[in-house]
Amino acid sequence: MSAPAVDAASLGSERRLLIDGELVEASGGGAFDNLNPATEEVLGVVADGTREDMERAVAAARRAFDTTSWSTDADFRRRCLLQLQAALEEEQELFRSELVAEVGCPMLTTWGPQLDIPLKDALTWPAEMIDQFVWRRSIGPRDAFGLGSFTEREVWKEPVGVVGVIVPWNFPLEITLNKLGPVLAMGNTCVVKPAPDTPFNATRLGRLIAERTDIPPGVVNIVASSDHLVGEVLSTSPSVDMVAFTGSTATGRRIMAAAAPTLKRVFLELGGKSVNLVLDDADVPAAAGGAVLASCFHAGQGCAIPTRLLVPRSRYEEAVEAAAAGIAGLAYGDPSDPSNFMGPVVSARQRERVLGYIATGRDEGARVVCGGGVPEHLPRGYFVEPTLFADVENSMTIAREEIFGPVLVVIGYEGDDEAVRIANDNDYGLSGMISSGDLDRARSVAARIRTGSLGINGGIWYGADAPFGGYKQSGIGRQCGIEGLEIFTETKTVGWPVAPGEN
Repeated sequence: MSAPAVDAASLGSERRLLIDGELVEASGGGAFDNLNPATEEVLGVVADGTREDMERAVAAARRAFDTTSWSTDADFRRRCLLQLQAALEEEQELFRSELVAEVGCPMLTTWGPQLDIPLKDALTWPAEMIDQFVWRRSIGPRDAFGLGSFTEREVWKEPVGVVGVIVPWNFPLEITLNKLGPVLAMGNTCVVKPAPDTPFNATRLGRLIAERTDIPPGVVNIVASSDHLVGEVLSTSPSVDMVAFTGSTATGRRIMAAAAPTLKRVFLELGGKSVNLVLDDADVPAAAGGAVLASCFHAGQGCAIPTRLLVPRSRYEEAVEAAAAGIAGLAYGDPSDPSNFMGPVVSARQRERVLGYIATGRDEGARVVCGGGVPEHLPRGYFVEPTLFADVENSMTIAREEIFGPVLVVIGYEGDDEAVRIANDNDYGLSGMISSGDLDRARSVAARIRTGSLGINGGIWYGADAPFGGYKQSGIGRQCGIEGLEIFTETKTVGWPVAPGEN
């Protein structure tokens, strides 16, 4: 498959904010640059939203929820979601080229989770579920006080209200759509704050909503800004009922603290330091080679990417050699070239962060088997060499903290019990992988690992119908699946008297 031919001038063609149904410039008239991480060149500019713009967007979302029929008209919501789906599909190739340019993601990632997979079901599955969702259920009559007075009771599910959606830069459109679908299907209104590193996909989405759908003004607002603090309005405003955030655990803590005074609900999908556990009955060389692909997918910039490779000590060097061979054969460079598996990290700041972790790994005694620096053949762009560490202890920084770069660490273990202990010995619990020649054994081990998702022998758990989120400091709540619909609802219990014979 080759890269689509797209006129470069069409990328970032919408640079305005979507507020209350209108595409507008920032209130202060400012704009900020959007850089191509593979070339360090300016792709274009985007309206630089201010605190005033965010407050206007929140007010619009509040009005739309409180005064329109959006929250109660299920048929209308379904129709609007499918309108947006059609509009997205018509500009699918523009989104593809735009994502490659601003995110630096390799073309191959857009054929999967960056674009094509979420475009298939992130909106359509929630739209289909509007009719299947259990909005009301009876829990039966009860003589609550033992006085012979029976009450019929029902549990009602209703929208939360105004949801602040804060999106990271690594899979920006995928995460936006997998939040928007459930948020809107459940009858909420929202304000979206995209990451300043990757704003074009969000402003394009805003234009499609404004021009190609019947979504009422204020139901969806999109405010891009170079100032991360503008997003704090969503956490502090009493007009916002809930914040749905995907990003770092450190930022998640700040959001929780800012939301505490108004006791608003939070959904936090946060960091990870997931394991790739190879059991002793697995094909170790194949599993180690696969671990390289997993850890270098999108240059390691994924919260669910397994970056701790756990292998039996008896086969440790075999695994390290296989992983090194995998890195040696890994093609990386220009993300628009479909033959490249890996592109750059998103920014100079992120590259320095990754290189800093690599330096720390060396200082703490881990062995760099390959990589560990900036590739000489790629002088421009924010590239980091695929890096493999051996002789790693699980207590080391590179084994405990989320690096968000193409860095794989190999840790040895003796027996399943120690493997499980190491897997669980971390502040995070987001995802992971297990390889084994015995599926029942792998499932038994999987039941002992404290993490929100696991793939066994290459199995993929991801999908709009599958809940995703983490244990421990990897977050609160679940995105996607029935759980991801319910999280955007409130629960109301209603009772009314019935005669004893009616129970």
